[in-house]
Amino acid sequence: MTKRVLVLPGDGIGPEIVDEAVKVLDVLVGEFDLDIEMDEGLIGGAAYDAAGHPFPESTREMALEADAILLGAVGGPQYDNLERPLRPERGLLGIRSALGLFANLRPAILYPQLAAASTLKPEVVAGLDILIVRELTGSIYFGQPRGIQVNDQGEREGFNTMRYSESEIERIGRVAFEAAMKRNKKVCSVDKANVLETSELWREVMERVAKDYPEVELSHMYVDNAAMQLVRAPKQFDVMVTENMFGDILSDEASMLTGSIGMLPSASLNGSNQGLYEPSHGSAPDIAGQGIANPLATILSAAMMLRYSLGRADLAERIERAVSAVLDQGLRTRDIMEPGMTEVSTSAMGDAIVAALRAG
Repeated sequence: MTKRVLVLPGDGIGPEIVDEAVKVLDVLVGEFDLDIEMDEGLIGGAAYDAAGHPFPESTREMALEADAILLGAVGGPQYDNLERPLRPERGLLGIRSALGLFANLRPAILYPQLAAASTLKPEVVAGLDILIVRELTGSIYFGQPRGIQVNDQGEREGFNTMRYSESEIERIGRVAFEAAMKRNKKVCSVDKANVLETSELWREVMERVAKDYPEVELSHMYVDNAAMQLVRAPKQFDVMVTENMFGDILSDEASMLTGSIGMLPSASLNGSNQGLYEPSHGSAPDIAGQGIANPLATILSAAMMLRYSLGRADLAERIERAVSAVLDQGLRTRDIMEPGMTEVSTSAMGDAIVAALRAG
């Protein structure tokens, strides 16, 4: 049965990197029996420019119909003065909410060819393979009430609400434990239970979920310690599970362990495995249009899409092998460039992945 994929290039470097991922998917369709149809839509600043809203109704309708969505990036300084509901980032929050994408999976895997590109010593990061499972639709980013108001002293104050229900915590916990069952059977739950009531509940529910997975070792860690441990001894972690804001910060920190945030894919899933797939980096407007952006995180996001939403793990593995083969050839975009390697453009890196796919 043909699967539908919605492609949302977005802003900044988004169109450039998405073009390379689509190039890879086109080859899989044409030569490797991938049965998908791709549509393109607007999100973020591009959607605001064209339709006056960062998540227009036409994009919402296409997203609801799609089996999977491949997204580039959103945002740019030209939109910073817009009213908050019209800023590009609200488009990203909107699509997550509309599709119920509660589980964000961010693998932090260090390709051995890039061990020297990490800012940490190779012996600290060599062999790194962490999966960060972030709850994506709750906590302080979505909690109500929120806003800016004038207090009793006549001073403006901003306020946000951190809020979680037991069911929200349990469902993300089960995603993490299920993932750990397929890996090294270790889950580290990250919270701030010594300060936050939401974290007290988080820890209690994680302990309860763990009883259904007796083979998995559950540990707990405060978020400040987790941030330190990620740069001190990152290989102690297998699966990390945490709430929305903590996960946002920790997953970006973990990205630098791999040499470049340009290497990190991500998947955001709902209960039926419909997913939004995007690189973990942003729109990088400072380098947009220069042909130097790294498309590998987006190409690897397409691999995650094949694995989780399209039922083609075989093709996902083929893409991942192709990425490794190209790195073996010494080809590098500027963000992962090292002495003795060959610097290539965004499109040349995509071409190299296609050639490696065809070479098997």
